[in-house]
Amino acid sequence: MNTSLKTTPLHQWHLNAGANMADFGGYDMPLWYDTGVKNEHLAVLKSAGIFDTSHMACITVDGKDAFSLLNFCFTRDLTPLAEGRCVYGAFLDEKGHCLDDAIVYKFSDKGFMVCVNAGMGGPIAAHLAAHRKQRDAAITDLSGKIAKMDIQGVNAARILSTLIQSQEKVFDHMPYFSFKGHFDVGHPKADAVRLNDGTRVLLSRSGYTGEFGFEIFLAPHAIVNLWQDVLAAGKDYGITACGLGARDSLRAGACLPLSHQDIGHYKFMNHPWDFALPYTPDKGGFTKEFLGADALVPEENDVYVFPFAGDSLRKVAAGEDTGVFDHNQKKIGHVLTCATDMGITWHDNKIVSIATPDLPDNIKIKGIACGFVMVSKQLEPGTQLTLKEGKRSIKVTIVKDIRPDRTARKKLSHFI
Repeated sequence: MNTSLKTTPLHQWHLNAGANMADFGGYDMPLWYDTGVKNEHLAVLKSAGIFDTSHMACITVDGKDAFSLLNFCFTRDLTPLAEGRCVYGAFLDEKGHCLDDAIVYKFSDKGFMVCVNAGMGGPIAAHLAAHRKQRDAAITDLSGKIAKMDIQGVNAARILSTLIQSQEKVFDHMPYFSFKGHFDVGHPKADAVRLNDGTRVLLSRSGYTGEFGFEIFLAPHAIVNLWQDVLAAGKDYGITACGLGARDSLRAGACLPLSHQDIGHYKFMNHPWDFALPYTPDKGGFTKEFLGADALVPEENDVYVFPFAGDSLRKVAAGEDTGVFDHNQKKIGHVLTCATDMGITWHDNKIVSIATPDLPDNIKIKGIACGFVMVSKQLEPGTQLTLKEGKRSIKVTIVKDIRPDRTARKKLSHFI
């Protein structure tokens, strides 16, 4: 292990479990366990998997002008956001480039939490402070002071229900992108969600897989016990510990970006995540003023990001050395992400998944390479492209979406 890398409270557990470890965002993190990426990916689609996400960072923003500060610095319009709800968006610089994507949680009109990516707690806290000006808002970087784990998959609620107090109350009216509880003993919402041993947690109905599940924030000293309790409670369900490999393939199939890879060094527009911008209904402008908005105007040299699906399991490496070629074999861009979603396949010229209802018995789900390309021109769904990495090449198709029949947005009652 590189001793300069940071570790999460679950680090020793990962080592004891024989995880293949690697540097991710300055943290020594598990890529996969003995189960392998394929089985970890499929466990989430079929039952449940857990992920150590303590490498991510949290920032609290409190005070009379907390809303004003965040609403100016964050792309999403927070005006309609209710207490107990959270929302995905991004922090941009003056050029309209993405510093980091994030989820903002609203506790009250004067209290918010921001969850950002690994190593970004300090930079985003500093970014907020730089634009605070005369606003009354306290910004606190909680990097390393909060632990986090995710449980994702159709059996997530069934497993968690055995480990939390008053589960019926907790799970009552908990739609997608809502949360309950708090990890801070002194917070007024701290008693809303407790584990059976009394540990306070913030339970968020969200995640990075496209599937039903939860993100759990709690004190670092309590996460090892919770991790082990979840594995024990989920044993009969076939729950699986999952590494970053499965996290990457699941998020790619769910058409979700990886910050600093799929978004970051170009204007935050012309991509599959434009819902993170506060467009007016006609997309002719924005519903609010926000940092970077003035730069988000169409220009001749703009780039475009599109999702793609391959014709098989075969994939190529991501990066600028892997070119994107059109039907004339003209290079028009490069590959941002290329992963293999093991839960999908082509059938009758469309993608189906293991969750697609009424699939014929003879359909074998083999998996498909998928991800995102950055190109220099507008492309329509159905466009055929070739991705080339040295002598290796694969055929892909531009698509509107990748893995169908995802479960994240289904009502919680469907999973109890």
